[in-house]
Amino acid sequence: MNALTVAQSSNPLGPIRVVPSPILIKIELLGDLCLLHLTGRLHASAPTDYLDAKMEEIKTLACTKFLANFEDVTSLDCGGLSFIIRLYKTSGGRLVLMKAQPHVREVLDVTRVSTVIPLAADMESALAALRDEISAAGGAG
Repeated sequence: MNALTVAQSSNPLGPIRVVPSPILIKIELLGDLCLLHLTGRLHASAPTDYLDAKMEEIKTLACTKFLANFEDVTSLDCGGLSFIIRLYKTSGGRLVLMKAQPHVREVLDVTRVSTVIPLAADMESALAALRDEISAAGGAG
């Protein structure tokens, strides 16, 4: 899935430039696991009504475990970090971020979010990290 839109230059002979689209979030329900597929830029400029609606949708699903696939997230800023923290609180600490691109991973490391929320390279290690989080919390699932 590509999260890019093409915008034509105001000069009809000018080059076509690629403009990253805002964040898109697809929610896949797998039993009591919510798998979130994020695509685009997770920024403060993302429409807050869209992020709020997605958060409400996530809450209504009553998932007990959360995996967020960041493979197609092209950039992350403080607004995106705020969304991740809200998601972490909603999950009760049962959240793993997976497949973060190096520049997104760097933001997570510099802000020390990665010391609280586990990061995983793939689905298998994400599920293992999620099991570890649940065991550490003393929960079943």
